Amino acid sequence: MDISLIVGWVVGFALIVNGIGMAKLGNFVDMPSVVIVIGGTIAALVASFPFKTLAQIPKHFAIMLNPKRYDAEKVIDTMVDMAKTARKKGLLVLEEQANGIKDPFLKQSIMLIVDAMDAEKIREMLESEVSAMSERHDQDVSVYEKGSSLAPAFGMIGTLVGLVNMLKGMNMDGGGASSLGADMSVALITTFYGSVLSNLVFVPMAKKLRLRNDEELLYKQIIIEGVLSIQAGDNPKYLEEKLLSYLSQAQQNKILKKRSGSTSSDAS
Repeated sequence: MDISLIVGWVVGFALIVNGIGMAKLGNFVDMPSVVIVIGGTIAALVASFPFKTLAQIPKHFAIMLNPKRYDAEKVIDTMVDMAKTARKKGLLVLEEQANGIKDPFLKQSIMLIVDAMDAEKIREMLESEVSAMSERHDQDVSVYEKGSSLAPAFGMIGTLVGLVNMLKGMNMDGGGASSLGADMSVALITTFYGSVLSNLVFVPMAKKLRLRNDEELLYKQIIIEGVLSIQAGDNPKYLEEKLLSYLSQAQQNKILKKRSGSTSSDAS
């Protein structure tokens, strides 16, 4: 589980509370401000997006916290094993292996080459599916990006409401000036809430979903190139090097080091 999002939230709120000071924390608690910022932001999101998109929010949390959903190293190993099998026994034997695969995209990709479809048509079909997936993900991420812009806006709305009420109730002759500082601080709390909600909550969530989207795009691009290479009859060693090139240099070195280590232990 990737708990960096939760750690970031805990540390961020802890630092804010520490900066405020426990003794003065009560100065930053104002329920009308909470209602304006959080309630207004949620209401605007509901007005901006269909319910079927908003209903995916609980699912998004599971995606954010799961970094191993798309394991590039594992799928490269699968592609290499299938390439070896295909060179020895032919493409048709891969159908049996495909039936045991749980990943729908990987299974579909293998079945397309088993059915001997044209390589260009396979690429077109699979890349169209990936493109449609990316568009769906963009809509999901846009919920949090929209929230990051709405929260400060409602913070400003709350501040304006507070300032108007403060000025309307200010009576210099009746001692209104004595409460000016307290009224001004309440008016500014909503801006504080909006900034925290935007930069500590919504922005990191949007970024996490973008990272997961990039991981899935890489994973599926590896599958596309892998199955097309298998169909073309490429050498498994060449295929492995080709697919590893999609990973960062650090990831490549880690995988190669792990494999060289396992090879040495097998030899001993």
